[in-house]
Amino acid sequence: MSGLRVLLTNMSLATRSGTETYVRDLALGLRRRGHTPIVYSTFPGDLAQELRVATVLVVDDLRDVALPPDLIHGHHHPETVTALLHFPGVPAVFCCHDRMSSRDTPPRCERIRRYVAVDDTCRDRLLYEHGIPDDRLAVLRNAVDLERFRPRPPLPNCPRRALVFSHYASEHTHLPAVRQACDRVGLPLDVIGLASGNPCARPEEVLGQYDLVFAKARCALEASAVGTAVVLCDGRGTGPMVTAAEYDDLCRYNLGLRTLTGPLCPDALLREMARYDPHDAAAVSRRVRVTAGLEHQIDAALALYEEVLREHGSLPPSDPLVERRELAACLRWLTSVKELWAFQERAHEAETARAAMRAERDHWQALCARTIAEREDVRARWVELRAEYERLRRETEQALVNGVQLQTELAHLKQSRWFRLRERLVRLPLLRRPVRPPAN
Repeated sequence: MSGLRVLLTNMSLATRSGTETYVRDLALGLRRRGHTPIVYSTFPGDLAQELRVATVLVVDDLRDVALPPDLIHGHHHPETVTALLHFPGVPAVFCCHDRMSSRDTPPRCERIRRYVAVDDTCRDRLLYEHGIPDDRLAVLRNAVDLERFRPRPPLPNCPRRALVFSHYASEHTHLPAVRQACDRVGLPLDVIGLASGNPCARPEEVLGQYDLVFAKARCALEASAVGTAVVLCDGRGTGPMVTAAEYDDLCRYNLGLRTLTGPLCPDALLREMARYDPHDAAAVSRRVRVTAGLEHQIDAALALYEEVLREHGSLPPSDPLVERRELAACLRWLTSVKELWAFQERAHEAETARAAMRAERDHWQALCARTIAEREDVRARWVELRAEYERLRRETEQALVNGVQLQTELAHLKQSRWFRLRERLVRLPLLRRPVRPPAN
């Protein structure tokens, strides 16, 4: 199968979230295999530009696509429905990435031949909450671009640097608990992600600088691929250290929400941090690089596409009336939640702005604290120098007094009878004659 035109939909290409990087990597992988991926998003951003530089087609208006795709790979309900309406007769797959998000609610349309889950948690949502038949479900797990996320050197026996790797980490989620845990053992901690005000466009370039990473889901998988030790953690709880023995079970749930069964507190985090084992982390990294590479995901996606296209070609065309009613039901659902989404987006934007302002405030507070500490150091040094100056001044004054006393005593000595007698003796010729050694 070659030369497929695949339309990938996603709500945004601006923040490098899990679904955005999933779509980016999938599009780049399809492009390398000789296919034509077209990415549709109503909120293009930096990631869209990155894809365009890599010669992947990106549009924010489907009217710009002159030829219909062979298949639609949909992410997010509104964008998938838009693509289905714009390209009648084109088969589709829909991918659910999140157990909770309303945007991952699956559209019900006969042309969606497969509903894809990234893990068993999302599969359960599709099966038991939305009634998707089991024979139309597939699991296509997250993957790592192994060319981007290269292995780091071996870990030290004890961790020296730690990182919180999450778009959701902030002072209002799990960052304080992680910081307290690291402070207790004297482990320096950094954080990257949107909510902390420190986004990172290329995490593959920094992950290898850390020995222990707190993350979940795709972030945890990427950190494990690099070779760091990983503790699963998020604002909703603490999970286990990712070990070779538990790796397969954890991957069933995408190292995500269902694995976060422990309380979010420093004690729970410290228990998992105590399981740090550089040799086991290396074994996990090898396992990830064998089983979760991007090329495996591309193979699985292409096999799924081929199955869907073959099935779609063997079936009679969909009844237009039935399909219109299906899509009308999708639109009715969209109108019922659009105000909620608008509110959530405004709340998210406000929270992001607050997080940025809090990060800036924390920066200036830290700078002020350092300045105050430096001022106190300077003041303490000034006090020390002042005391040293006073000591030297007193010693100088005492030396002057001692010098005057010695001069007075010398003057009295010169007036004494014994001193005058000495002077006369010194002037006698006999005492001035040099003493010669006796002749042999």
